[in-house]
Amino acid sequence: MKIYPVILSGGAGTRLWPLSRAVLPKQLLPLVSDRTMLQETVLRLAGGVDLQAPLIVCGNEHRFMVAEQLREIGVTPLGIMLESAGRNTAPAVAAAAQYLRALDPEALMLVLPADHVITNRAAFHGVIASAAALAADGALATFGVVPTAPETGYGYIHRGAAVGSAYKVDRFVEKPDAAKAQAFVDDGGYYWNSGMFLFRAERYLSELAGFAPAIAAAAETAVQKAYRDMDFCRLDEAAFSASPSDSIDYAVMERTEHAVVVPADIGWSDVGSWSALREVLPHDAAGNATRGDVYLDGVSDTLVRAESRIVALVGVRDLVVVETADAVLVAHKDQVQRVKQVVEHLKTSERTEHLHHTRVYRPWGCYEGIDMGERFQVKRITVNPGGKLSLQMHHHRAEHWIVVSGTARVTCGDSVTLLSENQSTYIPIGMNHRLENPGKLPLHLIEVQSGSYLGEDDIVRFEDVYQRV
Repeated sequence: MKIYPVILSGGAGTRLWPLSRAVLPKQLLPLVSDRTMLQETVLRLAGGVDLQAPLIVCGNEHRFMVAEQLREIGVTPLGIMLESAGRNTAPAVAAAAQYLRALDPEALMLVLPADHVITNRAAFHGVIASAAALAADGALATFGVVPTAPETGYGYIHRGAAVGSAYKVDRFVEKPDAAKAQAFVDDGGYYWNSGMFLFRAERYLSELAGFAPAIAAAAETAVQKAYRDMDFCRLDEAAFSASPSDSIDYAVMERTEHAVVVPADIGWSDVGSWSALREVLPHDAAGNATRGDVYLDGVSDTLVRAESRIVALVGVRDLVVVETADAVLVAHKDQVQRVKQVVEHLKTSERTEHLHHTRVYRPWGCYEGIDMGERFQVKRITVNPGGKLSLQMHHHRAEHWIVVSGTARVTCGDSVTLLSENQSTYIPIGMNHRLENPGKLPLHLIEVQSGSYLGEDDIVRFEDVYQRV
């Protein structure tokens, strides 16, 4: 039987704000190396058990970043499946199972979140091999991480009778308090619930149909009515959005009689908080983990991440300090779970710092806000070689473009012109226009917007090579 990795790349990662945002969540960020979490997840699949190309499941707004990150590491996925809405893991895995069953009726699926750290790749592949043997016989295997501490931020799995090198699942346990967590570690029969699974696609769908028929039916319809959108498989929006939202654990694993837990001592972390990230990063002699332009004097047991400027700390300890261009987080390392409350405050205050950074990525490149005031806004725009913005117009703003480097092909009404370094052009309000990079080097330009309304929703697209609405 062939094993097909299914990588779940949804979620917003709000506990890692201000670095992780809705438009650029933690799985698409380089947190523990120079590669993103998604890239690390894909690359660790090589070098052990023979696995097929991965199937990626992600949200619509992340599709181009996912495709580009896979291209950067030279990986061609089996497919990139797009969810129209977040419905938790049970529907996402059901859709992937439907897709794989149609491709290979005997398919085994290895379900992996895109945002975990696993430091022992050899042990990881050994666990996959053990789980695959059980799954081939009809088991639904989950990977139970051997606990290294009484962690209260994880759910636990209590093992039952032995099944070869694994165990029947006796029960799942919700996140415990400190005393219970310590008792679980002392007991030796409990594992951290990793959220990683291996089972036959057909067996998962059969169990799901029995326990959560509405989810199974919605996923089946969503895949039957799915359609190609460029290089993506877009699930039917109405069918998938109609699915109840539930996790694999609640929908199937806690209810099935076929669940087994495979012990996994693989150097695992779900990097679910800033303190968890600190634990997996290299430390200096004083216990500090840093990234970026950081100055420390008399500092210990602290995580500091500087994204856009120097960050200096003097005479403190046990802190988490994260700086981005538009937000700074300072927290005691034992209080980082409360970061979610900051994100909720931003949402209820109708702010945007939880949604995106000052640099916003698009399929053609990116733009970054430089300055904003009454009736004006200044952006730095980068268009990748061959990149092409949509043919569009604005009802409320005019734009001035100044080329810093590279070559720009500018459509303005019926006129098409080429601009090079230090040349500029003006786009009046209401004029159809398009910006392209016909060159082999990135195009960098400064855009000055002026008008009564400067929101990103003041865009009317007439034509778009990326098929955005």
